[in-house]
Amino acid sequence: MVTLSDTRTIETDTSGKKMAELLLIAGHVVVEHRVMKDDPIELESWLNQLFERSDVDAILTTGGTGISRRDQTIGVIERIVDQPLPGFGELFRVLSYEQIGSGAMLSRAVGGIAKGKLIFAMPGSTAAVELAMTKLILPELGHLVFEMRK
Repeated sequence: MVTLSDTRTIETDTSGKKMAELLLIAGHVVVEHRVMKDDPIELESWLNQLFERSDVDAILTTGGTGISRRDQTIGVIERIVDQPLPGFGELFRVLSYEQIGSGAMLSRAVGGIAKGKLIFAMPGSTAAVELAMTKLILPELGHLVFEMRK
């Protein structure tokens, strides 16, 4: 898992810490937690390393999903996804709308399968990570991995 941010560090990464905590509580293993600048070249390089690892089934990102010039995560992920899961982003925005209103349209959260790995990109706020993880990702993660491996 990675937090993409130009301002956060591993110490100040509340959304990444929340993601790791929720994964561990649900019985999953976090093999890597990293904070990196929202840089498309660095992100793609790191993703390519993860695609080669046999101990990684899912890659979760937080940050870089908005509409500012610096938000580069979605472009990288959409370029490498082989099988999109459009329902993730659609459902996330519906649930987010229920919490924050029309600002939910600013999120470009996406999910899919890339090179045999699940990948989900969530907004950078801790509340958004908690929403995506508890309502969408964690309830289906085991089933998604099972289906992906068929």
